[in-house]
Amino acid sequence: MAVYFFYGDEDYNIELELSDMSSKLNPDFKSMSYQVLDNPPYPDLITALRTPPMMFGNTLIIINAENYFLSNKNFFDDSELEDIEDALKHNPETLDIVFVVRLPRNEGKKLDTRRKLYKILSGFNIKEFPTYKTYKTADISAWIKKQAKSKGITIKDDAVLFLIEQIGNNLREFNTELDKLKLIAYPETVISKKMVNEICISNQDLFNLTELIMRNEKDRALLEFQRLLDKKHPLELLSAIQTMLRKWIILKTKAASSTLAELSKLTGQHEFVVKQSLEKLKHTSLRDLVRLKENLFEVEYKIKSAESVDMISEVECAIIR
Repeated sequence: MAVYFFYGDEDYNIELELSDMSSKLNPDFKSMSYQVLDNPPYPDLITALRTPPMMFGNTLIIINAENYFLSNKNFFDDSELEDIEDALKHNPETLDIVFVVRLPRNEGKKLDTRRKLYKILSGFNIKEFPTYKTYKTADISAWIKKQAKSKGITIKDDAVLFLIEQIGNNLREFNTELDKLKLIAYPETVISKKMVNEICISNQDLFNLTELIMRNEKDRALLEFQRLLDKKHPLELLSAIQTMLRKWIILKTKAASSTLAELSKLTGQHEFVVKQSLEKLKHTSLRDLVRLKENLFEVEYKIKSAESVDMISEVECAIIR
């Protein structure tokens, strides 16, 4: 088998790669042939690397190694690193070993390539998983189409671009929306822009709701909220609004000192969407955005902790508060 080294700030692509590898294991023995270790100390790591061959099929060991690279201290001395390198070079044929370093998203952090462990691992199967740039719509489009194909559906070009305008570069969210679109389209397998528009809440939808709240037009805000419930479960809607508010708060606090490209990177949105949002937020105060986010966070926590009797009413109360 082989040794792999996966790293990057697009954790969802890393997750998909690991999922694909684990799906190839014998399902009858997966509890024994699949193991995940989080930054194990040397004794545990070297024991895992020297796992003897199994009689019932291949083995996959995932080693989450963020602390090995992102902390200030060195985890292994020179003799331990020599043992690790020797174990990897004599890896059993039935064992796959994957070192994984998930970098913080949108923080621009890089691996310290001067570390001896990096030099050892880079001699094997190394692969970077970077976040897609929001302006590279062709790359994101290709990913969406590939993911759609894996689900047995096809998505039209205009529908893909519409999704990107609304979501940006959040691959996990794209995947969730594709699952919903597959259900909506059944028994058809082709996804149109109309279907996307019907199921996906757009930035404009969320802005309309928030703007009505800010203008103290609570009756219209509640009607808009009820309309959006046709597309989303209350908790999904809360999460979408919270995400949007977080991005808007970033835009309000960073707009004066950042370029469009920088704001796009910070929020994970297409520059076109960032420009639109900045224009719409001109007359909205940062204080009001923060207060609304706090109110919605409070009710979201209450719902998730099972303290809420009627979640829809709870959200409506947070809106009109």
